[in-house]
Amino acid sequence: MTNQDVSLPPKYDPTTVENGRYKYWVNGKFFEATGDKSKEPYTVVIPPPNVTGKLHLGHAWDTTLQDIITRTKRMQGYDVLWLPGMDHAGIATQAKVEAKLKEQGLSRYDLGREKFLEQAWSWKEAYADFIRTQWEKLGLGLDYSRERFTLDEGLSEAVKEVFVKLYEKDLIYRGEYIINWDPATKTALSDIEVIYKDVTGHFYHMKYPLSDGSGHIEIATTRPETMLGDTAVAVHPEDERYKHLIGKKVTLPVTDREIEIVADDYVDMEFGSGAVKITPAHDPNDFEIGNRHNLARILVMNEDGTMNENAGKYQGMDRFECRKQLVKDLQEQGVLFDIEDHHHSVGHSERSGAVVEPYLSTQWFVNMEPLAKEAINLQQGDDKVHFVPDRFEKTYLHWMENIRDWCISRQLWWGHRIPAWYHKQTGKIYVGKEAPEDAENWKQDNDVLDTWFSSALWPFSTMGWPDENNEDFQRHFPTDALVTGYDIIFFWVSRMIFQSIEFTDRRPFKDVLIHGLVRDAEGRKMSKSLGNGVDPMDVIEKYGADSLRYFLSTGSAPGQDLRFQWEKVESTWNFVNKIWNASRFALMNMGDMTYEDIDLSGEKSVADQWILTRLNQTVEQVTKNIDRYEFGEAGRHLYNFIWDEFCDWYIEMAKLPLYGEDEAKIKTTRSVLAYSLDNIMRMLHPFMPFVTEEIWQHLPHEGESITQAAWPKVKPEFDNEKAVGEMERLVTIIRAVRNIRAEVDTPMSKEIQLLIQAKNEEVEKELEINRHYLERFCNPSELTIATSLQAPEKAMSAVVTGTELYLPLAGLINIEDEIQRLEKEKEKWDKEVERVQKKLSNKGFVNKAPEHVVQEEREKETDYLDKRAKVEARINELKA
Repeated sequence: MTNQDVSLPPKYDPTTVENGRYKYWVNGKFFEATGDKSKEPYTVVIPPPNVTGKLHLGHAWDTTLQDIITRTKRMQGYDVLWLPGMDHAGIATQAKVEAKLKEQGLSRYDLGREKFLEQAWSWKEAYADFIRTQWEKLGLGLDYSRERFTLDEGLSEAVKEVFVKLYEKDLIYRGEYIINWDPATKTALSDIEVIYKDVTGHFYHMKYPLSDGSGHIEIATTRPETMLGDTAVAVHPEDERYKHLIGKKVTLPVTDREIEIVADDYVDMEFGSGAVKITPAHDPNDFEIGNRHNLARILVMNEDGTMNENAGKYQGMDRFECRKQLVKDLQEQGVLFDIEDHHHSVGHSERSGAVVEPYLSTQWFVNMEPLAKEAINLQQGDDKVHFVPDRFEKTYLHWMENIRDWCISRQLWWGHRIPAWYHKQTGKIYVGKEAPEDAENWKQDNDVLDTWFSSALWPFSTMGWPDENNEDFQRHFPTDALVTGYDIIFFWVSRMIFQSIEFTDRRPFKDVLIHGLVRDAEGRKMSKSLGNGVDPMDVIEKYGADSLRYFLSTGSAPGQDLRFQWEKVESTWNFVNKIWNASRFALMNMGDMTYEDIDLSGEKSVADQWILTRLNQTVEQVTKNIDRYEFGEAGRHLYNFIWDEFCDWYIEMAKLPLYGEDEAKIKTTRSVLAYSLDNIMRMLHPFMPFVTEEIWQHLPHEGESITQAAWPKVKPEFDNEKAVGEMERLVTIIRAVRNIRAEVDTPMSKEIQLLIQAKNEEVEKELEINRHYLERFCNPSELTIATSLQAPEKAMSAVVTGTELYLPLAGLINIEDEIQRLEKEKEKWDKEVERVQKKLSNKGFVNKAPEHVVQEEREKETDYLDKRAKVEARINELKA
């Protein structure tokens, strides 16, 4: 392919580079899975974001990692499906829509269910477009032809299928239990939707009088308002203090109701007074005690957290107002005799922030024990889910082993309506995918399912299940990798695993890559209250998507949190700018070169051989680390190779032949530049898709887009360790000369005499062959290379492996300062010699370490001793 325009603009501008590029990719259908049977499928499903607002930095991080994986696999020849989609987010979305209606002076009840759902769908469409725009800005390679939504028709079918099947297996049941109740949103919550916060409250100590007038019994509570629903006082059957009271009654203060004193093993004799009030309708433990003793369940609150008719004169009060008034009344009656400060953990709704109320309610539950057992068993076999890092498997298993039944019903309108009907006359329950034939005699359950119920089916419901003959289901399930944060292992990862085993007999994904949370520069969690949140779109506007993506993907190890720092994003922008300028130089020197003109068969300089060898090594390391999800390590190898070696050294050395007259050398150098840059762009592409596509389109290339270019391969014919050693010596010599110049404040523009004593003739010959590099980068007035030479007086010196350097700088050097510098250098080599000899004198190390490791240490010892000896000799010469 011939390049029509080989020039890049002088300045890298991410906005110009990124503008319009995504539409080019999407319109070209470069991200769509093809179904090509000659290719192995590779599948990732996106963790569906909630249709409630903007994507945050955590989403940007999560999706960038997925994009790196899928872009790499696509380039490696897989038929990649990265399936996009969104979650209806029941409670969160309904709360947003209701808040919007409230601004108009309306409630959902004013509209009715059908009209309210129209409003919710309208919200969904608006925010789904917003999310797609953000995906576009991030450059995510999603297959939009397969986009799904947790409330779409296909997923609704899957949800009904699962609910009915679980019900038929007695794994879903309906019952009256104490559940977590959010009075603000007026809905049940599952255990993991409750966030516990340490708060300062009180222990209220009270005396319940015995009904026969013979005394009283002391109890304490943190929630005095629930005493209005007490139906017993419990003591331990072995507690000698209370044995004589078991079976007697106390009069419940304020209510004048009589309740019995019961004996139960649950009571801790050592805690408090050893007697506890029992409120079966407002405490999960009391509920169980109530069941054992056939106690009444008296609910004293309404769904909105106000007191109901069972609260007597407190009816209509908010629960916390009731607490204040009740405490005052009890104090006046002499019942409440002590209020003690008490620090304890209180549950709050993850969605609304309201204090959660343990509340007696009839709800739908999943019987988790048999499902969890199968999920635990899966991890014992070869087809287990592989957690990365593997420590998170223990986190997952611990939760599964201690799991409680899952409350799946929610008192909402937005969501999957529970497929259960109640007969209007008999109350009989019917569960099915469709309404009963005589639908007029039945009323459907008003509740919807927990959002996570449908999300748990995501890896297979999105592939067309329950139609197991669906082509996508057969080809792309199970999926290959899931990327998600450690904060939703319980919410989502665990549920996908047990539902997948139950309904497909297979794991939902092979690997699950766990990342942490994005925190601010000080390590704090980002939140509205702290005002420390960062909008990824703001970062993109300032520095571009490529800079943000590279920072996010290389800024931490798997499983670790990531600290967001603007200066690190700016540093990444500088890296992109460096790549841009290097590419611009290369392109300006390629002329009208085509892909077919790239010829690496000619005679190559040591710099050419070195950069091709290092390119091979970088391809190997980057590929290995991406395959292990070690994106930070892959990024480190890329950065070091591109910045330090390709840009800072190879390009500078390439200028010599490029600006020369030898056409064969010019052609070879151009080819090495084009080949190296092409492979650099391919390796960088998953991290920085926009700028790499832009540069690649200007380079000699084959194919329409870099998204479809083949992943770089190691080419053994380019491996040349000898060239690497030669180049490393040259670089070290040049650096040493530059350092000496800097030390004595001698600019590079000033010529200086340089003498290099080679260790042997082989080193001397090598340096003579590469003399032109030393002359170009050291700027000597005279360059002497010999195996034996007289060390000049009053000279700066340096010891480089295989050589000694001397820079006579008469008039510019202070002999005493130079001796002092050399003595510091000797101290350094003393420490290195001591360290390596200590290691080699350790028999445990010598006998147990691999032979090549021990050999490396012996070679270091020889090298360090040699360098120290030369430094010592130079000190002695200067002191003479």
